[in-house]
Amino acid sequence: MPAVREVSVSLTVNGTHRCAEIPARTLLVHLLRDHLALTGTHVGCDTTQCGACTVALDGVAVKSCTVLAAQADGCVVTTIEGLASADGTLHPVQQAFQDEHALQCGYCTPGMVMAVLQLIADHPSPTEDQVRHALDGNICRCTGYQNIVAAALRAAQSAPPATEPER
Repeated sequence: MPAVREVSVSLTVNGTHRCAEIPARTLLVHLLRDHLALTGTHVGCDTTQCGACTVALDGVAVKSCTVLAAQADGCVVTTIEGLASADGTLHPVQQAFQDEHALQCGYCTPGMVMAVLQLIADHPSPTEDQVRHALDGNICRCTGYQNIVAAALRAAQSAPPATEPER
């Protein structure tokens, strides 16, 4: 049996430079969860169906279960843990989810929040139809989506303008 090939990965995660030696076929979601202990990014399906693993990669929402960690080498990754301020103040999108009761079990919530961030970057004043379309790739088994849509619309009213990721 051949040895597992290891690769070096160097990236910025939530503003902190991180390096890891990992098997070449490690997915970004597993680098985040298993090697960097950032467990807010959830593994729901491993097939890009549910969106629970959504993170921002160089400022663009991606499903981290279908991105090799080696592909993120040199990139900036933002996870749900990187959104709140150092003092614990929630990001406006997180606050909107709390205010609109847009979660039940919470499993899909990190991916939904990250998808809403992308939506607002793409459409600063989205319509309800745009919200529903943008969240089409994120599955929630509990809420029925209405409160999630309300949270996205509320967040768009209060979210700061999108900025380029730091390198």
